[in-house]
Amino acid sequence: MTLLAFLLALGVLITVHEWGHYRVAVACGVKVLTFSIGFGQPLLRWKSRRPHAGQDTEFCISLIPLGGYVKMLDENEAEVAPQDVAMAFNRQPLWARAAIVSAGPLANLLLAVCLYAATFWIGQHETQATLSAPVVGSVAEAAGLRSGDTVLRAGESADALQETASLDALRWWMLQQDTAPVYLEVQPLGKQTPHVLHLPELSADAISKDSNAWQARGFTGAWSRAVLGEVQKELPAHKASLQRGDEVLRIDGRVVSDASALRALVRASGQHQLPALQIWDVSRDGHVLQFEVTPEQTVEGDHFIGRIGAQVGEPPRKVWVQYGAFDGLSKAISKTWEVMVMTLDMLGRLLTGHASLDNLSGPLTMADYAGRSASLGLGAYLSYLALVSISLGVFNLLPLPVLDGGHLLYYLYEACTGHPPSPQWLDAMQRAGLAVLVALMVFSIFNDVVRLGWLP
Repeated sequence: MTLLAFLLALGVLITVHEWGHYRVAVACGVKVLTFSIGFGQPLLRWKSRRPHAGQDTEFCISLIPLGGYVKMLDENEAEVAPQDVAMAFNRQPLWARAAIVSAGPLANLLLAVCLYAATFWIGQHETQATLSAPVVGSVAEAAGLRSGDTVLRAGESADALQETASLDALRWWMLQQDTAPVYLEVQPLGKQTPHVLHLPELSADAISKDSNAWQARGFTGAWSRAVLGEVQKELPAHKASLQRGDEVLRIDGRVVSDASALRALVRASGQHQLPALQIWDVSRDGHVLQFEVTPEQTVEGDHFIGRIGAQVGEPPRKVWVQYGAFDGLSKAISKTWEVMVMTLDMLGRLLTGHASLDNLSGPLTMADYAGRSASLGLGAYLSYLALVSISLGVFNLLPLPVLDGGHLLYYLYEACTGHPPSPQWLDAMQRAGLAVLVALMVFSIFNDVVRLGWLP
């Protein structure tokens, strides 16, 4: 499932990217020799039955599915027949070459708009914006946010609140605010009257290399009851006679407000030098029972945590989110733009050292997310495709040799000086760019391996 979803995603995104280059090249009168999805040995090849005027393009699906290319007639690469010189890429005016190079990334961005629009039009079940207990001592807790509060509206001021469709929408909006102040209209659990909370502006250093605006404010996630799911045999929960469906009310006299609070208490128990005995008050079949539970210690990263060997929390509440034709398209354009800005911001943070390089993800993580999103349904998978398509488009526009953005940088140099860069300089830049890309790929794959727990 995961491999199939990943290969399908790659195929769609690469095809759209290269199709953008191809269509604009043909429109500009450039002869396209080869259109290939993948690299290496062609597995399948064909030609159009109705080629464009002057075109005889060979279309290929090749062995290595990690990219693609559009090979155009170019005097810099091979000798060109006199009658075809006018159709050579290098003979085109600067604007035409820039348009052809830009078309691939722009096609990916346009695809993202279409995919987001489709998800908004189709509609999908999303997690309700009912929040679990915030981090103790956090900005959210200080503002008065409590476990089970449902966010109805959010905004940059108390007079400009907008409806919050889901938890995903709230989290995404919060990330856009960065350190700016936030106003939330919340409805407490079991109460009818909502009220407005003010979360003040974050300090400049509140967002660390390993956190974002959502985490920095102390938000944890969706609210769910502190109910146990599957209990693993011979582990602490099973040894203590806990059962599936038990609802944890208190631990050592402390009220357990939700599943998030339960997880935090269990994990914190591992910080002691010796396993810490806990007294659990549990609701089972209408009766309150008491159990002695000793979470076992385990290592996570560079610190110890406790665990009990049981699933914690029931599925969060869901809401149906769907938009009409115009609203869906408008929201898709806005979402694509916001993701672009956030992607560029993250790249800037990585370059300046304000974000950890551990945030870099490679093909293994992409494949993992592809499988997960596909298992959640069509809407989730389309959203995944849109996100990766934007990332591909933005990345290719970076002014790095070998990428489309690097070629645009060359054209900018040509526009300013009146002549292209020297072949020697181009060769050196291409080699440097390739080295950087290889290094990024190796580092991102290493992060993937660590993130997926493949290292001992």
